[in-house]
Amino acid sequence: MEASIGCEIPKDAKLLRVILHAANRLHSIALHNILILPDFYIPGTETKINPFSKEEPFRSVATRIFRIREIAQTIAAIAGGEAIHPSNPRIGGMYQNVSPRAKQKIADLAKEGLVLVHEQMEFMLDVIRDMQNREYVTVGGQNIPIPKTLGYHNQGVMATSPMYGSSSLDENPTWDVTRWKETRPWEWYMGEVTIDLEDPNYPIGGTTKAGTRANPQMEACNSVPTYDGQPVEVGPRARLATFKNFNEKGTFAQHIARQMEYPDCLYTILKCLDDLDTSGKVIADHIPQGDGSMGWAANEAPRGTDIHLAKVKDGRVLWYEMLVPTTWNFPTCSRGLKGAPWQIAEMVVRAYDPCVSCATHMIVVDEKNRIVAQRIIQ
Repeated sequence: MEASIGCEIPKDAKLLRVILHAANRLHSIALHNILILPDFYIPGTETKINPFSKEEPFRSVATRIFRIREIAQTIAAIAGGEAIHPSNPRIGGMYQNVSPRAKQKIADLAKEGLVLVHEQMEFMLDVIRDMQNREYVTVGGQNIPIPKTLGYHNQGVMATSPMYGSSSLDENPTWDVTRWKETRPWEWYMGEVTIDLEDPNYPIGGTTKAGTRANPQMEACNSVPTYDGQPVEVGPRARLATFKNFNEKGTFAQHIARQMEYPDCLYTILKCLDDLDTSGKVIADHIPQGDGSMGWAANEAPRGTDIHLAKVKDGRVLWYEMLVPTTWNFPTCSRGLKGAPWQIAEMVVRAYDPCVSCATHMIVVDEKNRIVAQRIIQ
């Protein structure tokens, strides 16, 4: 919206937004830890991790994760008004600045959080590397081999910033709208097929019954955005590959990159606090009503580059488009699944941390591009 109307926000408003953004990424990483840990083992053992168990070391890990989330959401609530769907951001900046006391509270929380996230990062890296070095994983009573190239694909990566993002108002924007194209699902996905493989032992409840008809072309509800004509990967690995020379690939690299972003969130918050003037203005002196020009802004959300495009004229929105991280990642994830044992396909999907309503439909395709099995991932 601000890019469309040409509204530059005050420096202190931008700092508060970055603090809010970093806090959001922090509690999202911690939540993702909870979601993926059941895929992994305690290093050096054959015991799967249950983050909800009362036994050690599970309880200590869960307690640390919950405290990290509490710290992050408290910071977000102070800077943004609320932790979820924050109410303080507005067109033109923020509704209000924080008090000196609130600023100090954020600093105290960030310093406490730094100790915890370093501990959690090291724990997660040990767990991920242990799984990466295993030859197989047990799924549904079967030993399933783990390919060294699990989740690999040949698509490019896309990121606009290590932490916050970019917009068309920037002197040197890091995203180019002319390189983006959107394809409708019925022009991208395969047509109707019949499932002819069934596994009743697959957790939980087995796969879809053989003989079921599926039509990805018509059932898919997401459009397919491309950059330079190709799907791209967005998210932690893309950010580290673009800005920090991270050169690992695949599912485990995505997990590793996400853990490496843990401390950056809190260092960013502390740096913003150093520069924040609690007496500074946080609302632009003049908020234009727009002339219908198209503007865009890219935010490096936890899952990846989240781009919003808008046209505003005379205070009314004429057009609005959202290119969310999961929309970018879906076609790339599909290519990362190629060649993976279908029993551990969920591990590949979870590495992208997809924002999906209720469930994701997974299909297994043979060498002739025929669907042989289907699974709904809850």
